Amino acid sequence: MEEGSGSVNHYYSGSLSSPITNIAQDHLLTIFLLLPIDAILSLSMTCKILKDITSSDTLWKSLCCRDFGSTCVDSLMYKYQLQISWMRLYKQVYQLDSVCCHRLYETHGADLDFPSARASHSLNFVSNCLVMFGGGCEGGRHRDDTWVAYISNDFKKMLKWKTVSSGIPSGRFGHTCVEMGDFLVLFGGINDHGNRQNDTWVGQVIHNEKSGITFSWKMLDVGAIAPPPRGAHAASSINDKRMVIHGGIGLHGLRLGDTWVLEVSENLGFGTWYEIISHPSPPPRSGHTLTCIGRSRTILFGGRGLGYEVLGDVWLLDTCQGYQKWIRIVYDFGNIPDGVSLPRVGHSATMVLGGRLLIYGGEDSARHRKDDFWILDISAIPSITMQPTTLSSKRVSTKMWKKWRSNGYEPNRRSFHRACADPSGRYLYVFGGMVDGFLQPDEPSALRFDGELFLVELLLQL
Repeated sequence: MEEGSGSVNHYYSGSLSSPITNIAQDHLLTIFLLLPIDAILSLSMTCKILKDITSSDTLWKSLCCRDFGSTCVDSLMYKYQLQISWMRLYKQVYQLDSVCCHRLYETHGADLDFPSARASHSLNFVSNCLVMFGGGCEGGRHRDDTWVAYISNDFKKMLKWKTVSSGIPSGRFGHTCVEMGDFLVLFGGINDHGNRQNDTWVGQVIHNEKSGITFSWKMLDVGAIAPPPRGAHAASSINDKRMVIHGGIGLHGLRLGDTWVLEVSENLGFGTWYEIISHPSPPPRSGHTLTCIGRSRTILFGGRGLGYEVLGDVWLLDTCQGYQKWIRIVYDFGNIPDGVSLPRVGHSATMVLGGRLLIYGGEDSARHRKDDFWILDISAIPSITMQPTTLSSKRVSTKMWKKWRSNGYEPNRRSFHRACADPSGRYLYVFGGMVDGFLQPDEPSALRFDGELFLVELLLQL
């Protein structure tokens, strides 16, 4: 055994040739990209040749593209002008545990035009612009305005908003609006008469040399089949060609539990709706979130159920290879530090740098609003296609949840706000929502609509 052990040590010292080191370097890089990070780091310790390859910027840039997304990598390259160590970036991203909030402007006193206070609106990042539409305001009224603000490289500067008033959808709140490439797709909502909508609209940012930035809406032709009217539902895009919606509040105030998918044509000329029938499936709810976590997978979290209870369950919808099944991801609140505070409604859930889902704000069953940040590690979530015929639920480690610290500006606790991330996933924009107010003799409640925009930055040392 001693002689054999010595031979192994001599072999891995790099003095003898290894079959794997005889493989061309570009082929080795391809192999490494199929491996988890732990395996790559283990291989780096076996011999000098593999250590050199696994330390290369080429490999770590490819790993960043694989795990963070090529759009994120392209955005980081543009912002930092290629002056970045991809290995260092990768390590820092997975060591992230905090954010820093920045207030972008004062809502009063500035000689600028800003969107008014609102909640249950839509806010999206598309074509280097923030686009906001609709929402509810005081007195149960709806908004019908569209606002556009161009985002430059200076992410912390005051934004200049511009209103768009032509060809817009009717006023509403509780609608959804998702990005599909350079387009936005809007569905549903409720107006101030309580009427539920089921129309579908397409929006596009237009950059004009003379008139600057404008925005146009048009109704999408979807034929005779469409989901029942609703508001306070959730939606997410999938691969820039499909949109999935779930739940919401339908006619007569009934909470819904159905799932629909919209498939769109090239350039979003027309679309086709169809319903996904899956057993089991998430119970009816409203005020929840749907977020695409890459490829064909979508995560549903939270909301308010049929009994008005606030939920904290997690469901995965996987539409890969036509399976289109819902799977509940089971975990134990009691084994998570501060896990009892996880159930919520009216929160935001946004994919950020590192392929993580960032949950912010919302309110609990007693309508206590929140200001906490939670990370859902999607790498701990399995794929339905692993066991498509037998998997009905999946219990995962409670390490999938982690609470992040917040530094800098302290925004008000809020619910039914909206949030969206820039292409790098490092900066999250948050606007509006319901916040705690101050009781006055003529006020029926201590609630108010907020008109604040602030920036949430993932703290990296680059």
